[in-house]
This record gives sequence, structure tokens and C-alpha cells, in this order.
Amino acid sequence: MKMANLVNNSSFCVVFLLILALENLGTRAETKAFFVFGDSLVDNGNNNFLATLARADTPPYGEVLGWEPTLPYLSPQLKDKKLLVGANFASAGVGVLNDTGIQFRLHQLGVGRVLVTGTGPLGCVPAEMALHSRDGECAEELQQAASLYNPQLVQMLDALNKDIGHDVFIAANTNQMNMDFITNPEKYGFKVSKVACCGQGPYNGLGLCTPLSNLCENRDEYVFWDAFHPSERANRIIVDQLFNGSNTYMYPMNLNTIMALDSRA
Repeated sequence: MKMANLVNNSSFCVVFLLILALENLGTRAETKAFFVFGDSLVDNGNNNFLATLARADTPPYGEVLGWEPTLPYLSPQLKDKKLLVGANFASAGVGVLNDTGIQFRLHQLGVGRVLVTGTGPLGCVPAEMALHSRDGECAEELQQAASLYNPQLVQMLDALNKDIGHDVFIAANTNQMNMDFITNPEKYGFKVSKVACCGQGPYNGLGLCTPLSNLCENRDEYVFWDAFHPSERANRIIVDQLFNGSNTYMYPMNLNTIMALDSRA
């Protein structure tokens, strides 16, 4: 996973993410390509080519899949054989538009699997805590919106899979993954779950993470790195849930199960 190191508004808050694993159905599994759509949580450099402060100019954490990392689609290096690996279309600050539903129709073009993440705990990120929280409580209205959205997303994807006849769409319950840290941080080795490691103002939730910001001594003890994004350690635990999580977190199956099934195809 990749996080932009600067953000500038609340639309960065895990609103929507599509990861498309495409394969040519007439060839072997090794020919798969990997396409990413999303916001600052997975922007691996596209915004570096745009006029914005929401940059993604630090190295990505790595590809757990074991495949060659995808390049930003705006990168001049994305050409020739690099195009066969896939591409990252994520851009920090992107939102959910009415026309993004077109991505669900890509199955007709040969999409093998589509991983769709739900929204995270919108009301518990430091940015929203700074605006709405008085005693450390999460913003109730935003949390309710997330709790309504995610189950309906699972229902929609389940219906799409039934129409197709097999499990193309996979739902990732990132809301629950994050809430595990926030409600029981000690269980996962965290000490601080509602204050960002880097920032300013209440809960370090105001403004950008800059050299002038407050900075924690040990980022591994914090659930949040900045006003919107999980810390690297939190992201690693989330990735582990994506690969190994139960149906509570990954429905109808996790990525390890998917890769095992697809390797036999």
C-alpha cells in the first residue's frame, strides 16, 4: 500500500478503492496484470505529475503479491513491457463520482477479480475528531454513514457475483479492520488510536504533515500517521487481513484463497 505524504481535504478518507486483477482468459495465470484505482491510500506517484500539494513522492512499501510493482499511469516510464504489468490510476484527493460505476462493467473485457474496499471509520480519523470531538468520541453521524454504506456494498457485490455466476467481486471490510485498532489498540501493539503521529491542533488532526508539525517519537505506536491515513504499521496489519482475513473482513474470500484458486486455473 502507498500513502501520499500530504493531504489537503477530507475527501481523502478511504472513500472508494478498486483493485483490478486482469487476466487474458485464453492464456496462463502468469500473464495477469494488476490495475489500481483509488485515492491517497494507494496513489504511488500520479499526483507528482499534477499541480497539487497532495503528493505521493516517497517509495511505496512494496508488493506483497510478489509481482512487479505497477507504475503510475502518468509516469513516462510506463511503456513497452511495463504496460503488461498493469498500472496505478489512483490519485490523492479523488472522490466517488457517478460515472465510476463503469469500472464494474470491466468484467466483460476480461477482468479476473475486482477487490473493492468499503469506506473506513470516517468519524474516527484525526481530521474529523479535530472538528467534531470534545471528549475523544468519534463523530457519530459520519460513523453511522460508514456503518450503512459497507453492508450495502457487500450486498451489491454479492448480487453482481450471482449475476455473473462466480466470485469476481471481493469486498474488503476496511471499516472493521480499522475499528479493531481504534477500539482495542493494545491488542495490536498500539498505544495511541485517535491522535495522529504527525500534525497539529486537536488530535493532530488539523493541516498538513510538514516539518513544522508535531511529530511523535515512535510512529509504530500510533494507529494514524497523519490527519487521514493509517500508519505504516497499521497498513501492514490491514494488508495481512486482506490476504488472510476471515469472512468478517474479506467476503466471500481473502486474497490468499483467490491466488490459490487462480493459480490452478
